[in-house]
Amino acid sequence: MILVQLMKPFYTKFEGNIIKMVFAYQYFSIRKDDELFHFIPVEGKEIILNAQTLQVENLSEVFVFQKGNRFIRLPLYQLLLVSDIHTHLQTILEEANQVDSQEVSIEGTEEVIQLLVQQNVERMIDFALTTRDESLFNTLLMYKEH
Repeated sequence: MILVQLMKPFYTKFEGNIIKMVFAYQYFSIRKDDELFHFIPVEGKEIILNAQTLQVENLSEVFVFQKGNRFIRLPLYQLLLVSDIHTHLQTILEEANQVDSQEVSIEGTEEVIQLLVQQNVERMIDFALTTRDESLFNTLLMYKEH
């Protein structure tokens, strides 16, 4: 059995229903018979997943691993069969989903901040009217229009 020692995509890209994970040197390594082999991007370098089914789309992609002058060439379908790569793919997808939800919450935060600023300006306008501060009132009106 082949064990995945390290598996971190160089980057992950979402394109509609497709998730592309691109790998580079030193971000992917496997252990076979207590020997560590490092990924080299001489042939295949990406794993493409269907976002809805989480099935690997490019099963014929060939990944090459190297230790010294020895190489292991593994088509992706074989790597899926003889290793624990599924566990690592799941972890990567979970981390990617967390980053996506953090970005969404940041966008929502900006909208909330804008709403709070608008409400604050309206309260300050009310305060300016109550205290009959014409200068503050005019300044706030100009701010509100922008």
